[in-house]
Amino acid sequence: MLLATSRSKITHTGLAAHRLLIAGTYNVLQRSIGAPLQMSENLPRRRLAAILAADVVGYSRMMQVDEAGTLAALIARRRDVLQPTVAQHHGRIVKLMGDGVLVEFGSAVSAVQCAVDLQQAMAIANRDLSDDRRIVLRIGVNLGDVMVEGGDLYGDGVNIAARLEAFADPGCVVISRTVFDHVRGKVKVGFDDLGKRDLKNIVGPVRIYRLQLDGETVVGQPVLTLPGKPSIVVLPFDNLSNDAEQQYFSDGISEDIITDLSKVSGLFVIARNSAFTYRARSVKVQEVSRELGVRYVLEGSVRKTGNRVRIAAQLIDGTTGGHLWAERYDRELTDIFAVQDEVTREIVSALAVRLTEGEQRRIMRRGTDNLEAYDYYLRGRQLQGRRSKDGNEEARPLLERAIELDPQFAGAYSVLAGVHSIDYANRWRNPPEDSLHKAHELARQAVELDDDDPYAHVVLGLTHSMLRRHDQAIAEARRALALDPNFAWAYSLLGQLLYFSGRSQDAIEPLRTAIRLDPSEEPFLHHLAQAYFGVGRYEDAAAVLRRRIIRKPDTDMSRVLLAACYGHLGRMEEAQALWREVMSINPSYSLEHRRRILPYKDPADFERIVDGLRKAGLPA
Repeated sequence: MLLATSRSKITHTGLAAHRLLIAGTYNVLQRSIGAPLQMSENLPRRRLAAILAADVVGYSRMMQVDEAGTLAALIARRRDVLQPTVAQHHGRIVKLMGDGVLVEFGSAVSAVQCAVDLQQAMAIANRDLSDDRRIVLRIGVNLGDVMVEGGDLYGDGVNIAARLEAFADPGCVVISRTVFDHVRGKVKVGFDDLGKRDLKNIVGPVRIYRLQLDGETVVGQPVLTLPGKPSIVVLPFDNLSNDAEQQYFSDGISEDIITDLSKVSGLFVIARNSAFTYRARSVKVQEVSRELGVRYVLEGSVRKTGNRVRIAAQLIDGTTGGHLWAERYDRELTDIFAVQDEVTREIVSALAVRLTEGEQRRIMRRGTDNLEAYDYYLRGRQLQGRRSKDGNEEARPLLERAIELDPQFAGAYSVLAGVHSIDYANRWRNPPEDSLHKAHELARQAVELDDDDPYAHVVLGLTHSMLRRHDQAIAEARRALALDPNFAWAYSLLGQLLYFSGRSQDAIEPLRTAIRLDPSEEPFLHHLAQAYFGVGRYEDAAAVLRRRIIRKPDTDMSRVLLAACYGHLGRMEEAQALWREVMSINPSYSLEHRRRILPYKDPADFERIVDGLRKAGLPA
């Protein structure tokens, strides 16, 4: 007891002395500066907080079009969507800033879940509105130290959230690494790692992640509702041959069936490039159906042994998992074309689609009866499909051999024309002009041999465009679509040609169709962004370009166009950062070279890109 009492006295005495010391120091400082000091509880306080920053995409443009209507819609969204969603997740709206909002949460999980729910609620509210009346948000979320003064927040924790929001596509959410570390496994969304990014006025790069939200929340990526006609994807047939090198043969069978079905106007057929992304992936049919927005899935296998071939195929309803049709064919290799025709007829019959007379003729034509020529053609086509320099080098002699074996084989001419056009576009052979003229001549020969070959018309249209023959090029693209109404590349070509001809508004719809038919073909994103850029929709163009850069990190041309968008939008630092990335990826990048080779009918259309770069202070 004595010991406890003495300790108590010592502690009390020490505390009193400590308080006297503080008071004395305070009085000395007050006298020295001639003014009373604020006590610590009146100074800005610090705390850890999760910050959500959001703004409205294209707000300035919407205000210019309809100021009163935009303000009324924004007020309604704050009342009906923002405030109840934030309250549901126990957030606090710190401040509203015209088209933006800053929200504080005590939990990173709450902030991210609120961001997800907010984007989904906004998408639902936008569902029945035209594009120009939709209120779409970009959202950034950060977890960090903030300073609190009154009801406001300051500091890097807030600034990083605001910078992250600028990296988000319309309808998307981007989060920092600190948030990712806290929410991973605790929210039911996936994440795309976008790497480390330099943020304005923030020391050191920040690693950022994009949330994988439902496609409905993203501008330009609506929920893939089923088309108004039977829709199908043909998955790559499994190669069951003992020889792994026979993969080209099973791929060729799948691709030929896709080509045949694609020519049927009563069907909606996913392109080969997107269908083949499912090779060697363990996925359920229902998952494929949902991801591609089609109802039916055809899957199968091919076993080639000597002169015999066994093909098995089954047609499945992706919405129910039910089987509509299945068959197995054991035939001589010489019957391979008949088997393909029979599979096509069975599918068309199972889906109750009526063929026109022209479609019946076109889908039953094979172009050659020479099996050896067909084999060389399949090998060459597979290699050309890689669109690589090595693939082209290997494909060229194979396709030339197919033509030697059957000089009337139009398909071999058209694919070989494609090889030379890719060589020209990438400057893989010197002089490049020789590749262009060779591609044009081969495509012309293919069309003369078979005017019903849609790919030949696409390559011919492409070479016409490179030769600045815009009207002939557009005519060839339209002819290809008349022959193959599901030809994604023909839609893309038509969109590009319309853009280069100064008809950007007309280009948007065919380019959207191309992406719907072939969502994995990332160059289509750049073409769509060009069309948006051409009509002055810089926010929409920027959103599409950011998606393309994620899917193709080494692209220089998409970064340049995105920098031009940012220049027109007044986002100078981001434009300059992109230009540095371009110079790192391609130090020899030349605007003058692009000006010379891109087929603009009116050179002023290219100068709009240059003008955007100049606005950002770049060396254009």
